[in-house]
Amino acid sequence: MAAPRAAPPRCRPRLLLPLLLLLLLPAPSDGLGHSAELAFAVEPSDDVAVPGQPVVLGCKVEGTPPVRITWRKNGVELPESTHSTVLANGSLMIRHFLLDGGGSPSDEGDYECVAQNRFGLVVSRKARIQAATMSDFHVHPQATVGEEGGVARFQCQIHGLPKPLITWEKNRVPIDTDNERYTLLPKGVLQITGLQAEDSGVFHCVASNVASVRVSHGASLTVSGSGSGAYKEPTILVGPENLTLTVHQTAVLECVATGNPRPIVSWSRLDGRPIGVEGIQVLGTGNLIISDVTVQHSGVYVCAANRPGTRVRRTAQGRLVVQAPAEFVQHPQSISRPAGTTAMFTCQAQGEPPPHVTWLKNGQVLGPGGHVRLKNNNSTLTISGIGPEDEAIYQCMAENSAGSSQASARLTVLWAEGLPGPPVNVQAVSVSSTEVRVSWTEPLVNTKEIIGYVLHIRKAADPPELEYQEAVSKSTFQHLVSDLEPSTAYSFYIKAYTPRGASSASAPTLASTLGEAPAPPPLSVRVLGSSTLQLLWEPWPRLAQHEGGFKLFYRPASKASFTGPILLPGTVSSYNLSQLDPTAVYEVKLLAYNQHGDGNATVRFVSLRGASERTALSPPCDCRKEEATNQTSTTGIVIGIHIGVTCIIFCVLFLLFGQRGRVLLCKDVENQLSPPQGPRSQRDPGILALNGAGRGERGQLGRDGKHVDMKELEQLFPRAGAVGQPGPRPNPRPTDPEAPTLCEETQFSMLPLQGFGLLEEMTSEAKAPCVGPLAALPPQDTGPGLLSEGPAALPARSGQ
Repeated sequence: MAAPRAAPPRCRPRLLLPLLLLLLLPAPSDGLGHSAELAFAVEPSDDVAVPGQPVVLGCKVEGTPPVRITWRKNGVELPESTHSTVLANGSLMIRHFLLDGGGSPSDEGDYECVAQNRFGLVVSRKARIQAATMSDFHVHPQATVGEEGGVARFQCQIHGLPKPLITWEKNRVPIDTDNERYTLLPKGVLQITGLQAEDSGVFHCVASNVASVRVSHGASLTVSGSGSGAYKEPTILVGPENLTLTVHQTAVLECVATGNPRPIVSWSRLDGRPIGVEGIQVLGTGNLIISDVTVQHSGVYVCAANRPGTRVRRTAQGRLVVQAPAEFVQHPQSISRPAGTTAMFTCQAQGEPPPHVTWLKNGQVLGPGGHVRLKNNNSTLTISGIGPEDEAIYQCMAENSAGSSQASARLTVLWAEGLPGPPVNVQAVSVSSTEVRVSWTEPLVNTKEIIGYVLHIRKAADPPELEYQEAVSKSTFQHLVSDLEPSTAYSFYIKAYTPRGASSASAPTLASTLGEAPAPPPLSVRVLGSSTLQLLWEPWPRLAQHEGGFKLFYRPASKASFTGPILLPGTVSSYNLSQLDPTAVYEVKLLAYNQHGDGNATVRFVSLRGASERTALSPPCDCRKEEATNQTSTTGIVIGIHIGVTCIIFCVLFLLFGQRGRVLLCKDVENQLSPPQGPRSQRDPGILALNGAGRGERGQLGRDGKHVDMKELEQLFPRAGAVGQPGPRPNPRPTDPEAPTLCEETQFSMLPLQGFGLLEEMTSEAKAPCVGPLAALPPQDTGPGLLSEGPAALPARSGQ
């Protein structure tokens, strides 16, 4: 690229790739987030000057030469004179500091160092210069009488710049600061503990600074004889005061307590946090000194005077507020952006109280407006559609009551050579309530490479970030913008585009869409009674802005003329029609209107006949009774649901456990009964179904799937009276009514509900069911196939 020039840097067409690389890289910086092209190495600081003496305000600037340095006082450029001179290094020297008087202006004020080069202009932080002064004492020490062993305290107060140094004299002789019984506090307090007769005398307060030395009135101290030694409750004579300091200063929290015995003084924070030990010391018998305070030291401090060995105590408290000047946690970074794009700077500052952030462009305050936006409490600066006029040095200024700070960054606008100029003669004409036609003529220079135009559109009341664009061909010099809102102002501007970039934006133009009558409002109707209708719709506040509202008409359907119009404001959303004919059908019509006329109406038909009949059939209700009935009905429903659910659960459990128990007991009986001669039905008399086995199988099919022979059953379960003697087993006659009922006839998974009755069928001589205990069977029914002992059925039960 060519060497830097005073004009904004330009890019040749063959250097597009380096241009793109520049977009990805931030501008060079000094490592601290400051612009390397121009930045402060030393800024002026607050100072106190002695009238008649010289004052020097430091300022050192680093940047690309040549750099011009000037100074401002209270925002106005300070002219060079023999009274004030800018030194070669940029510092300002005031030869003889002046105060008001003698016809010359005072040199007190806020000073700023201003540096400028070809990249832009930067302004330093404000430095406040004040004259050294000393006022008279507004609090003099007072005479004091104390007992031996007691406590005495003297105090004086005086204002001065810089803060006066306070010392004390006794009988015109400086007191001995090495005496541990004498405590001098910086705020002008003298404490004497363990009083002795030799402490009697006259005390003076001496205040001194660079401006003057002043001595207070004398105050006598009289020490009487020793006290009576009687018990005295702990008492705090002086507690801590509320203090507001800046970081790095020293906080002195005073606490003077008396009592007999001598109380023990302790300190704590009201919020329970520890005070800490670093930079903390106790001066005298109970004064808390905090050196080099920070924001974390802010809080309420409690002084407690305790009687030794007891819980008797007295307390006093004071609040310490520590302020911190503004400092940056994020500096703005210098950036390079092509013309027509958006540039964004961000800076974040902290301090106590929280600082206020402002932005400067080349030393001038920059506010929101146009294509400049400030967001996030001014911590983010956004510039849209940048052009050559936006190339400058931007500064973020953070300031609070404790001090100020500044940080700067440079915006470089990249501009390619040979780009067309902005389109000219841009005009916008309203066509309808939703359309605007925008026309223009081509730029005055470099029009050969134009490939098209881009029209930028937004509502005039909207911020720039809400704009949208529409592309237009290069041979078209007008465009119809549609889908706009009626009676609304819009802003338009246009850019010409080439393969190498966009032109600068044309001058914006404004146009408002035409107005139109409102659309039909949505309408719903409710019948409130036999002669009352309630009409409901959505309110339209915008109607009030355009001299509009609603018109309401209604009539019985049998009549030709409407009642109305009833005029209603645009903010109303309901209306009641009363005293209507209960037997009629009504037509209701609602429309919205504005200064452009009436809109289309929404029509509804509604009949009051049904409401009238319902009212006649239904007598007026007793609301209290209905409420009680509703409560009773609700309670009954809940109880009924609970009872129903409980019944269902019991039925399911009864069926499940009943089925399981009956099957087990039936199998128990089957294992104890001899094979029957035959069932009452036409079934095979030699079949015994065990555990759901097929009825065509002989023997038993166990859980293990093995076939069990009937002979094995006889061996496992011998006949009564013939144990160990196998033999043929007589079968009952099929027609014998006394034959025991086969439990296999009861198959729960196969039989219908009436099948359960088979379990309880018995002969006329034996009424006990097969599921009952074996002892219930009569002796004549216990045939040779029946076991005499019930426990013999246990193996079969375990086999399931």
